[in-house]
Amino acid sequence: MSIRFDKLGVVIAAITAYGAFVAPFATFRANRIVAGEPRSILEALPQPLGLVLLAVLLAAGLVALFKTPLVVRLGASVVALLSLALLIGVAGSHLTPEGNTFARVSPASGFWVLIFAFTLLLADVLTRLQLSPVGRVVALGTAAAAIWLLLASGAWDSLSILKEYANRADSFWNEARRHVELALGSLVAAVLVGLPLGILCHRVEALRAGVLNVLNIIQTIPSIALFGIMIAPLGWVAANIPGASALGIRGIGAAPAFVALFLYSLLPVVANTVVGLAGVPRAANDAARGMGMTGWQRLKNVEFPLAFPVILTGIRIVLVQNIGLATIAALIGGGGFGVFVFQGVGQTAMDLVLLGAVPTVALAFAAAIILDAVVEYIATRKSTEVAAA
Repeated sequence: MSIRFDKLGVVIAAITAYGAFVAPFATFRANRIVAGEPRSILEALPQPLGLVLLAVLLAAGLVALFKTPLVVRLGASVVALLSLALLIGVAGSHLTPEGNTFARVSPASGFWVLIFAFTLLLADVLTRLQLSPVGRVVALGTAAAAIWLLLASGAWDSLSILKEYANRADSFWNEARRHVELALGSLVAAVLVGLPLGILCHRVEALRAGVLNVLNIIQTIPSIALFGIMIAPLGWVAANIPGASALGIRGIGAAPAFVALFLYSLLPVVANTVVGLAGVPRAANDAARGMGMTGWQRLKNVEFPLAFPVILTGIRIVLVQNIGLATIAALIGGGGFGVFVFQGVGQTAMDLVLLGAVPTVALAFAAAIILDAVVEYIATRKSTEVAAA
């Protein structure tokens, strides 16, 4: 019987070998700002557990390397990820001296490389299984529940990122709320303005090129520069228009960040609205006219429902984009997870940087999966309805 290698599995196996045997698994620091000392898997864990983890990683890497049944690949990726998640917490407890509150233990490059390798394997398996939109959301919910259980159990309390969180628990949730408000609020404003503007551009062809060109120019401005540009006009508004400051409109803070994110959001919403409406079959419009529908009725009952999956794709792009860009808002006092990122950079405390970066990545990842599932579900339902008609 010939041995068959999996093309992606070869890459995953190579990454696994590097993460398990070359790169450090954890980093020990005497305090939060000094240089860290790398520790391999066998150094970071009690010896029996270190050997068990290496055996699990080796077995999972071999499963990925060869063409194996999807169920086996799924099991290998899940077991490897769970083992890494549980044992990095054990490494924190093992490396931290008893009673020492200053020492910091954090996952090192090897841990993150291994997480990437087996997340890639899991994603490949789920793609090949062709999960339904609901199935993908359930898988995301299961992963989120597993992480919540690990956090609630205290298994990661000895890791430095959780120690940073413990010192800033109240401010963390305040900044999380501000981050979500900036990302979602600017999205809602962009949808309220962008949808009518996109419909207008679709109807009035002479207007389309000019509007899209202006929005394209805004999109090319670097985010930090656009945030800075907003400071002067909003500062003038706050100083010269009565009541503006009381409403929260100021040169620095959430207002310029909100406006900048709103401007960045317009292009995907407007462009996808135009593309979605332009893609509506002429036959559908002709049939609606034949039934005596007015222009508004055609838009509401025929064009917009058919264009909605494309429009929703633009909204998905905006939400993921805004979750990431909201991090920059901290530079102008806008708050959000960027507060921890820039504080950590200023203090050379990388675990504080991770306290801001990890939730941002997790939010963007979850938003992308959920909205992708919604887009596919709606598109599939529309196709089914059209086929039945």
